[in-house]
This record gives sequence, C-alpha cells and structure tokens, in this order.
Amino acid sequence: MVWAMAAWLLAALPLVHAQATHYLGSITAINGDTLTVKTDAGDVHQVQVPSTAQLKRIEPGQTDLSKAEPLDFSSLAVGDRVLVNLDPSATGSVPQALRVIAIKKADVTKMQQTQTEEWAQGVHGLVKSVDPAAGAIVVNQRVGPVTKAVTVNVTKSTILKRYAPGSVSFEEAQPAPIDAIHPGDQLSAKGVKNADGTVIAADAVISGSFRSVAGTVLSTDTAASTVTVKDLATKKPVTIHISTDAQLRRLDDTVATRLATLLKGSQGAGGAGRPAYNPQGGGGGQHSFGQGRGGGGGDLESLLDRAPTIQLASLQKGEAVMIVATEDASGVNAVKLLAGVEPLLEAPEAQDLLASWSLNQSAPEAPQ
Repeated sequence: MVWAMAAWLLAALPLVHAQATHYLGSITAINGDTLTVKTDAGDVHQVQVPSTAQLKRIEPGQTDLSKAEPLDFSSLAVGDRVLVNLDPSATGSVPQALRVIAIKKADVTKMQQTQTEEWAQGVHGLVKSVDPAAGAIVVNQRVGPVTKAVTVNVTKSTILKRYAPGSVSFEEAQPAPIDAIHPGDQLSAKGVKNADGTVIAADAVISGSFRSVAGTVLSTDTAASTVTVKDLATKKPVTIHISTDAQLRRLDDTVATRLATLLKGSQGAGGAGRPAYNPQGGGGGQHSFGQGRGGGGGDLESLLDRAPTIQLASLQKGEAVMIVATEDASGVNAVKLLAGVEPLLEAPEAQDLLASWSLNQSAPEAPQ
C-alpha cells in the first residue's frame, strides 16, 4: 500500500470550506513557498503554501488526526507524503493550500526498518496443524538444516492476512480468518516469542499456498517469458510464466554439491523431523518463507539469496531447476527459480530445499 491511511484521511479530514478540493501524493520539488506534488495517479500539481496555511505532521500508521503535530514548512522535504487541502477562494495563478498534512519520508523509512526486523525475528515455515477454536497454529520452521515446531498463538487482535491468488505481494494480501489457513500452507508471523522460541504470541500473520516444481528444462520462450519444465514428480511438462518480478538464480557446481551433502547429513543432525519432500502438494513439497534473517545464523536462504542472478535466456535444455510458483486461473507463475541444482535432484532427501528459500529478500514491506 503506497499510502495506507489515504482513504481514511480523505474521509475523515474535515474541509474548511464546502468547495475545497484535496489530493495526496509525494513532494517532488520545493521552490520557495511552492510545492510540486505528484499524485499516485501520476498527476503533477503545484501548490503555494502561505504562512496562514495549517501544516501538520502525522506518524505513519496513525489514524487519529488529533495526534498530528504542528510542522514548519522548512521541515518538508522531497519524498515526503502529503495530503493537501486547497483554498477555493484563492485567485492567483498557482493554487494555495489551506492545510497540508505530511508523513515524513524519514518516519516511513524508520517504521519500515523496524517492521522488517520484527518480521525477520518472527516465525517462517510450513503449517503443520491449525486449531481455530484454540487460536493455535503449529508451524514447522527450518533452523539451518534442522526443523523445529513452533506454536503460533493468535487472538482477536492479531492481524491475519492471506496472499491473494496469483500474487506474492504483501501489499495485495487480504484479511482472512484463521480457518482459511490449512496444513501445508506457508506462514510468516511476527510477535513475542517465549524463551526457547517454541511459542510466539503473534500480532500479525500472513499465509498463502505456493507450488514447488523440481525438474529439467524442456524449452524456453523469451518472447512469451515462459519456461517449460518436465516435472520430476508428475513426469509431465509444465509451462511456467516468468514475470519481471521473478527472481532467477544459479548455484555453481561446488556450492550445489556442498549444499546437497549438508542437507543429506542433516538426517543425522535432527533433520529427520523436517517435512518430507512432496512436489505434488501437501505439507513438505510446498514453499515456506524460510528461516528469517534474524532467526538464526547460517540459514540456507541466505546462501541461496547470494547466488548470482541469471536471465531466462541463459537456461539450457536439459538442465535441472527448482521453482517456487503461484498457481491460479492464469496459470503457473514463478516467484523464484534456482538453476544449477543437478546434485540436489540426485539427493531426494535434499529436495525440500525450497522450503528454506523465502519469497522475499526481506520481510514484508511495512505499511505506509
């Protein structure tokens, strides 16, 4: 959401005059007492801010205008978000503002950093079980090569969201009740953990269902942005669309071999309890958000995220790939594709690798 409070502010902000108009957007330039504001629709406006205009600053996420604080015009900066009320009685060539309410870019950045850290320190994994009556969700979270069960407790105050069909955008996620979450889903939660990290009192949860495909490339079509893969689970071809947002990476042979060895060895290090690989669905074959950046050292997703990026055209017929994708009426759409995985496909016990590779490079974006 580019401006989480926009609709609320537009509805709640009282107008000084019945004919006043208003718009919201980002400051792109400041010249003297005049702001240039670009709206989210792409329109560009200039507005003069006289000394009589009311200027207020409100914190990101705040919905109580009574808590807005006075703001000096000199404190405004390019990149700040502003809601401008125009003076309908002004007669000059440049419209004048009656009121400007600003959300400082620096405040948004600070909030995003805080929420990114909170999500990273949270729980990320595959749902093992759901008890709607008790408000308890058991999640299998990978910690390095080992998987442990974490209970996510939710209450009426917990924000529950679910990725929209065919989308991996946190901004497009929609509110959903706990009974919309099912075993095998992927879940990320932030909140307060107990001492040993086995229970988290969640203040926010996001979940979704994703498909993983492991197989060999049959063909690529750069014009259509698709790759056709022979799915090793079904032995059938599947055509997967590669959007501009999809992440394509390649492991070099040495890293892939070491990774396969590491994961095979995890069977003797407590890894027997991790979800079994099941590319056709159910619990283990689907993708989870993986071990968060702050949740433990040496996690596998960090290794994968450091792999070099590649282009669709570089994929060769016959090479092995692992793909995390969404699936809806529009087809199968890749979120992440990992090439150079031949050693991993030769090690069945290592093929749940994608369950440790998060959808995003960072935690879900903080609302603005």
